[in-house]
Amino acid sequence: MNEPIDQRVARAMAELEAVQAAVGRAESELRQASATVRSRDRAVEVTVGPQGELAALKFLDGKYLTMNAAQLAASVLEATEQGRAEMAHRVMETFAPLTRPSGQVPEFTGIDVDWERIFGSAFDGGPGNGASRPGSDRLRDEIHEDPDDRRTRGRGTP
Repeated sequence: MNEPIDQRVARAMAELEAVQAAVGRAESELRQASATVRSRDRAVEVTVGPQGELAALKFLDGKYLTMNAAQLAASVLEATEQGRAEMAHRVMETFAPLTRPSGQVPEFTGIDVDWERIFGSAFDGGPGNGASRPGSDRLRDEIHEDPDDRRTRGRGTP
């Protein structure tokens, strides 16, 4: 590296400005992004926003009328988890170029992002796999009402 320090600093500053502009474009693009998915049983459709928030919920074709509360809740959760996973991967794909080393400034090795810390459970399943994640079936089991609970409800016990 026989390049004078002022040229190296100027190149690094230009790279930093390019990264900042790319981050701004990515954030702007993602502000408008959403993922719309249906549950496997096709009873529920959800739209998830860019931060994994539930933006819309539709009950399709009257299928919900024949479902018990636990089944309907499981369908909503399944579709929401899948939507969150899709949005998490879209965010990752959008920011992926910024995580790679720079060709212009060898000292810039890319942005290090802990995706799992950012997305938590949405990151685990990957797109389309939200319902098959470990723990998802446990959640379904916990949603189902215990027959013993129905007998004691209303008698002063929770």
